[in-house]
Order: sequence, then C-alpha cells, then structure tokens
Amino acid sequence: MGAASRFGVTSMETSSPADLPRRLDELLEHLPAGVVVHGPDGRILSANRMACRLLGQDADSLKGTESSPAAWQFVRADRSPMPPEDFPVNVVLRTGRGLSQQIVGVPASGREPLRWLICNAYPECDADGRLRQVVVCFTDCTALKRAKQRLQKSEKRLRLVLRGSTDAPWDYDLVSGEVYYAERWWTMLGYRPGELAADPELWLALTHPDDRPAVSAFMRELFKTPLNSYSVELRLRHRDGHYVPVLSRGFVLRDSAGKVLRISGTNTDLTERKQSEQRIYEAAYFDHLTGLPNRRLLIEELDKALARSARSGQAGALAFLDLDNFKLLNDTLGHELGDQLLRQVAQRLRLVLRHSDGLARLGGDEFVIVLEGMGAGGADPVGETSHLVDKLAAALAQPYHLSGRMVVSTPSIGVVLFDGTSADIDALLRQADLAMYQAKADGGNTARFFDPGMQAAAERQLALEGALRNGLAAGQFVLFCQPQFSSRGRLLGAEALVRWRREDGTLVGPDQFIGLAESSGLIGALGRHVLEESCRALARWQADPVLAALKLGVNVSVHQMRSPDFPEDVGRILAQTGAPPRRLCLELTESVFAEDVAGIIGRMQALRAVGVEFSLDDFGTGYSSLSYLKRFPLAALKIDRSFVHDVHLDPDAAPIVRAIIALAHSLRLDIVAEGVEHEEQRSFLVGGGCGALQGYLLGRPVPIAEFEHRYSAGGIGHA
Repeated sequence: MGAASRFGVTSMETSSPADLPRRLDELLEHLPAGVVVHGPDGRILSANRMACRLLGQDADSLKGTESSPAAWQFVRADRSPMPPEDFPVNVVLRTGRGLSQQIVGVPASGREPLRWLICNAYPECDADGRLRQVVVCFTDCTALKRAKQRLQKSEKRLRLVLRGSTDAPWDYDLVSGEVYYAERWWTMLGYRPGELAADPELWLALTHPDDRPAVSAFMRELFKTPLNSYSVELRLRHRDGHYVPVLSRGFVLRDSAGKVLRISGTNTDLTERKQSEQRIYEAAYFDHLTGLPNRRLLIEELDKALARSARSGQAGALAFLDLDNFKLLNDTLGHELGDQLLRQVAQRLRLVLRHSDGLARLGGDEFVIVLEGMGAGGADPVGETSHLVDKLAAALAQPYHLSGRMVVSTPSIGVVLFDGTSADIDALLRQADLAMYQAKADGGNTARFFDPGMQAAAERQLALEGALRNGLAAGQFVLFCQPQFSSRGRLLGAEALVRWRREDGTLVGPDQFIGLAESSGLIGALGRHVLEESCRALARWQADPVLAALKLGVNVSVHQMRSPDFPEDVGRILAQTGAPPRRLCLELTESVFAEDVAGIIGRMQALRAVGVEFSLDDFGTGYSSLSYLKRFPLAALKIDRSFVHDVHLDPDAAPIVRAIIALAHSLRLDIVAEGVEHEEQRSFLVGGGCGALQGYLLGRPVPIAEFEHRYSAGGIGHA
C-alpha cells in the first residue's frame, strides 16, 4: 500500500467523481476548524461539526440564521460590542473581498463567558462573477487570548512598577549579543536613549576607574559560580562628568551545564540613599556647629594614632584646649555670638595645624588636638610640641570680630605625650584634661604638660569629694561658734563656723573643703545644713537670758543667694525651728553682687521684711564698690582680717581701717573687726570707734555646745 493508505487516507485520485462531494463533506466534518457557509443574503446554508460546537448550536438551529444583531451578539477583541456591519460575513458581502485574522468574541456558557475565535472569510462567485456564497472559517483561540491578556496585565503591572520606581531595567543576551538598556537607564546617567552605542562594554566603560577592578572581578566570579542572582554596587559616569552611585541586581539565566546565557537586571540610583547615609554619618561623627569631628570619631582616630605611634616609634601629643571665660562671654553677649566665636576658633586651629594633625570638638568650648610624629629626626618631642602649642595659643589670642564687636578670648591648654606604650585613650584624655585645668588654675592663657603629680592630686580630690558627699549625708559637719564683743567687752553675738569631723575623729577646717563643695555642687546642701543648725541654736537660746540677746552670723554662699527660692527656704527653716528672724544675720561676700544685682536686692529685701539682717563680710577685699553699700539693705560691715592684721604695724593700713570705720558710721552701719589677735590691734580699733570685735584675742571658735555652756547666763558672758 502507498503512504496515503498507511495513514488511513484514501487518495482523491482513487475516488470516483460521484464520491467526491461525499468525501469533501467527510473532510469538512473532521476539520479542526469551524466552517460556516452563508448564502448571498447572509443566511447560513451549512455548518460543520466544529462550527456547531464552537458556536454552541446544532446544525439545524444554525441553518437559515441571518447575520444580524437579533441572532448574534459578537464582541471585538477589546470586548466592546461588535456592530453588525463588522460581522465577518457582512464585511465580505459589503466589500466583495476576503477577510483574514479577525478576532471575534462569541458568548458562551460555563466558566468562560466568551469564546474567542480567529476568523477568515472569503467570497465564492459563479462563472459570471456573481456572488454565490461566503465561506467563513474560524478556530478557537480562547486559550491564546487568555495568555495574551495575562501577558498584557503582567506587562502593564511591570510598566506601572517601573514607572513608580527609580529602577532602570537592562538585559544582555550573551547568545545573540543583543544588549537592551531601558529609557530610564539612559536618563539616570543624563543621556538620550541610544546616544551612546548600546554594546556590552558600555557599562564597564562608564564605571568609575576605582570601581572597575572590583566590578570586573565580581563579574568573572559570577560567571564561574552557579549563582542565579547577583547584587553589586558601583559608580557610573553621568553625562556631565560626576558619578552616580547605583545598585545593580538581577537574574542570571544558565543552560543545563551552568553556562551563562542571559543576564537581566535593574540599576537603582543610590544618590539619595548615599546622601542620607552621609548625613547620618556626619551627625554621628561630626560636630554640627564647627564641622569638626566629635568625641566618637576622635576616639576612633586617636586609637589609630596610638597604633601608628607604636609601629613608627615616634611620639605623639594630645592637647586639650578650653577657652578662658567662655561661659561669661556666652552669657553676656548671647549664644549666637558664642557660636560665631567657636566657629572662628575652629577655623584658626585648622589653619595652624598640619594636615596630619587631628582636631575635634568635644562640646561647649572644649577642643582636642592630636599631634603625630613629634620628635621625628631626633628632635625633642616636648620642645616640638611646645612650639606648636605656642603657635596655637598665639593664633587664638588675636582679637575676634563677632558681628561688628571685637572680642578677645584666650585658651588654656593641657598637653600629654604618648607613644606605643601609653595608657589607654580614656586615661590620655583624663590626663590632658587635668593638665588643662592646671593651666586654668595657673591663671589661664597658658599651656601645661601633664605630670603624674596632677593625677595623684586629682585622685585625692576625687576621694575627698566622695568623702565630703558621704560626710554630709552622715551628719559629720558640725557647728563651731566664735564670739563677738563690744568695745567695752560685752558679748554681742557670734559667728557660726562649720567644721568637718571625719570618721576617724579628724577635725577639718573650712579652708580645706569649702572650695571643693562649691566646685562639686555640694555647697547648696552644706549651706542649708549650716543654716538649719544655726536656726536650731537660736531657737534654743531663747530660753537663756544672755544667749537670747545675741545675734548669730551665718555665712551664705553665692550659690544660695542666686537661687530664686532662697527667701522661701530661709522662711521655711525659721518657721520649722522657731528661731527669731531678728537674731539671724546672714553674712555675704562682695562676690555675691557681681551678677543679677536686681535679683539679689529683691531677695535681700524679702528677708529684711521678716527681720533677717545682712552683713558684708571681708569688706575691702572684693569689688569694693561704694555704690552697693547704698543700694543693698545691709546692717553691718566686717573689716577683713588682712587689714586688722597690720593695723598696729603698717602705717598704710591704719588710714584704710579708719576710713572703713568712718564710712560705716556715715552710712549708719554696724562695724565688726575680724582677726583681732593682739592687744595693740584691739586698742587701735576701740580707739578708732569700732563697735564690735572678733578674734583669737577675745575668744577662739569652739563647738556650739561648749559656746552655749561658756557664754550662757551661768557662764562668763564677756571678754
């Protein structure tokens, strides 16, 4: 048998002419496409089996159906209703020409509301050219249509996603060598699409020279490994010359052997992220006011400097710089001018320092300088450091111009040398800080090198501060009293003096702890304790006819007087203890009047209103301004012991004391002379008209219990 017979198909040549129509009908019935034949009037003459299935009707129902909206509700490819004139058969009937590849949607039942058909139609004419019939052939493309719709939706989603992102797609087909760069890829770099040749080497040519070795190595490794995805950061050159940081990431397509066939990915512009990272870095590591490194970055750089010093064997230096009286300048001229000053200080320091030196601002007016390579070439590290520090101090001592105002500010500088065997960073900073404070203690506007004695002194100071704090909590501070007598020897009053009786019984005088109490912030609590104990004593004295008539002087610190709540605190203590306000005399030093004069006067007047008096202690040693004697509500002046000490020996001291006594009398103020230790002093003061005397000649300070026993009604009561 022939090939046709082997496949079960009988050749047309073997059929008789009578069998040919039947054979064609059989072929038509088995075609995998629908075939509908329309007459010249558009009505259906016949339809094969596949046409009936695709149109959802049997052959008898279809036969005679006209091509009109009454019979068919076809839709276009875009799902809009198809007008009758666009029905495939009607197009052929109207134009006389064939139609191909028209997509038609036919209503269907089941899960799919529409069945999609690809239609081809052509006219059949007789020998005279008259239209005999129209044949319409169609195949089911519903699955293809659904796939196309899914693809269109996916593409639309992708377009929307890419439009809303900064990603720039690209694709490289290694098999065909074709490279695709999306429009956004070009615009990200400032180019018009296609302005440069879109070849595989373009992106590498645009890569920053510093990035090329690493990126090339990354790509070589990517081709060797079985990875299917990648991510790499690089910088690409923009059209205007600057470099754009990008993150390139994507997919690697490989064959079964792992060979790379295609690489597709996107480039993301990292400019904003890098700028944000830079801002975060600067906020974390730099001072916003001066732009200098802050403490965190200083610690990191100092650690590196120590390591370099250890490797090179060369010494380095750490300098701690603080501006003298900056707080006063900041408070009086305002923070804006203070900030200007700090910026100018930073600028001057940059100009003087070498490129290899480090500079940081710790905060406030504190700057730290790291000097490396001191003593290179056999030079003396101390001498070289001193020379550079002197240059820094000289630069900072020049006048500053702040918003039209000329200001002079000098630095105090503490310096510590280091090498590879130096202490840790915190220890170096503490040592430089101690040296700086020594420079301030020596008058400021100078530099001091650290020596171990400073550390020992600081440790003693720290231990003393801890003991002071604990002693205050444990009630170790006790009152002593020193009597005050009239020129005739009558007991007039006393001054309350505080002593520190430590756990071992050692008695510590105020000259050893008052300064520390002020610097450590404990002076307020200590002053309140002394005031409370003094008021309790005054309350007790009311039961004794001699003691009840005494006034008790209590020293008040600047810190207490500057507190707005001080009058209320004193009033509360007086009320709680029952002490008579008229017997309490608060002793002030002239430094109290240096600031906030109006506030100080207001607080003094509030206390004077309830009977509390004020005396000016150590008169003549402070500001010695006569104006505040008139302005402040004082009751007495106390002549400082430095004048009393030489009054009987120094011809220049006697006129000063006489003048102070005369001034007090003219202002109707009581006058008390301190430090009376010799009879000659007493005689001079009494002869000069001094009304009250206090000193070792008349009575030493004694514990308050002993004072009460000695000078009560049963005691002596006079000098």
